[in-house]
Amino acid sequence: MTAYAPGFPTWAELATPDVRESERFYRELFGWYLYTLTGSLADYQIFTLGDVQGPEVAGMHQLADDTMAPEWTCYFRTDDIQATLDTVRAMGGRELSEPTDMANLGRMAHCADPEGADFALWTPYDFEGAGVRDEPSAMCWTELASRDIDGARRFYGEVFGWKAVDRSYYAPEYTNWKVGDWSVAGMVPLEEWWPADFDPHWIPYFWVSDCDATAARAAELGAVVHVPPIDIKPGRFAVMTDPCGARLAVLTPVAGSRSEPYGSGDAEVI
Repeated sequence: MTAYAPGFPTWAELATPDVRESERFYRELFGWYLYTLTGSLADYQIFTLGDVQGPEVAGMHQLADDTMAPEWTCYFRTDDIQATLDTVRAMGGRELSEPTDMANLGRMAHCADPEGADFALWTPYDFEGAGVRDEPSAMCWTELASRDIDGARRFYGEVFGWKAVDRSYYAPEYTNWKVGDWSVAGMVPLEEWWPADFDPHWIPYFWVSDCDATAARAAELGAVVHVPPIDIKPGRFAVMTDPCGARLAVLTPVAGSRSEPYGSGDAEVI
């Protein structure tokens, strides 16, 4: 990946209470390498595939204190962070952090939708986002779990210009969001079969070659698998929390589905 268009997911970032434990888990699960930035961003770490020269796949930072929950945050591209934040507030969302320059990398801000699901905005300077997508051990999808489907459709439609398309995957009402003909994100309703303590949230999906083996290995490494491997039309997936409590999902796409719906195809053909 060399560039991302506005409205597209660009990055995933882990906030963890235990950097060493998180490094161990994701190194063993995905084969990620970790390096720490220098200068003003010396407390920020980057996961890559291979080594320090490898393509960047995700970020990580230490939580400031024990009152904060571990989580993966999904970043979305915007050309104008302030204008996007104005729309977030106008649509009932909240600004969680004001726009901040991340050295020469880009400008970011955290916000939340009306249900409290948080996400981040990104305008790049020298850093576009993940250097690789839709490949093994890289992010391939982002998904919102929501209790207010209609409200979320209105909110994100205004904030990012997304078009909502109905799909039938592992939930009776699955939303596939599109920018033009490109599918960029999904939404599943929070229903009774979800864990009771799962509030509305965004999670990243990471591509794996064998969903069942990865879920089993994650459990061996200390993760809790909340949704065991299950088949859907695009592939086989599982949802878990890592050993520190951050939520994520893994997916093994079906053969021939590499370009759909993971950000590089026409969602209408799914």
